[in-house]
Amino acid sequence: MLDAHTRSGGTATAAPPAAATELLLPVPVAPVPALATANAAPAAAVARWARVLLSPWSRFSLLVALLAAAGASVLLFEPQRLLADGWPPQLGGASAAVVFAVAYGLCTVAFVPRPLLNLAAGALFGSQLGLGAALAGTVLGAGFAFGLGRVLGQDALRPLLRGRLLTAADGQLSRHGMRSMLAARLFPGLPFWGVNYCAAISRMGWVPFLLATALGSIPNTAAYVVAGAQASAPTSPAFLIALAGIALPMVAAAVLTWRKRHHLRGRKTR
Repeated sequence: MLDAHTRSGGTATAAPPAAATELLLPVPVAPVPALATANAAPAAAVARWARVLLSPWSRFSLLVALLAAAGASVLLFEPQRLLADGWPPQLGGASAAVVFAVAYGLCTVAFVPRPLLNLAAGALFGSQLGLGAALAGTVLGAGFAFGLGRVLGQDALRPLLRGRLLTAADGQLSRHGMRSMLAARLFPGLPFWGVNYCAAISRMGWVPFLLATALGSIPNTAAYVVAGAQASAPTSPAFLIALAGIALPMVAAAVLTWRKRHHLRGRKTR
């Protein structure tokens, strides 16, 4: 602006510029909310506990606890009473076979021997329906055990596969899953639950595991189911054929095992 002296014809004088320090405005610093700092510690504790609970050994401990509880429940409820007491009378036909198949699968996870369940399937439902229920229960039980072992036990147990035999078995199951599992199901004497959990620890896929289980379990399952269905006529040809189907694979497996052990022992002495 021009002052009065300028308007009257004098020289114009410019006002001095404002100092730089006068143009800087103080910026207020917002205080950290107390609620944020209070929530940080619980969030960190929750994350730490989540890592501990989801760790491989925590999951493996959960698997052991579940299997121990399943075994204890078998001892308490005694599923072998099905052979003596029969199936609940309110269930019958296909619906009863479906319920039996589910119960069959859960019982195999709880270490109930499959021969006992197969005999019960034949005694309760006959040869055809009993075979279908037993095979369905076999696949369901294998799938249950495989899933539990894969989710809860694989990460903890795979680092322990360092021995020569364990490494060879893991490689065989991982690379030749279908063929190896089919041989394991056909070979009598191998525990059903043990094969399931060994396969779960390996890198075998779901499809070859379940398909080999279904196909490899047919001969042994059919022999026991027919034996259970024909138990009231122990001199019938069907019952005698079923007994032969049970006994001959066991004898063949025993001879094969003896020859293999004798061959290995002979190689060591050379």
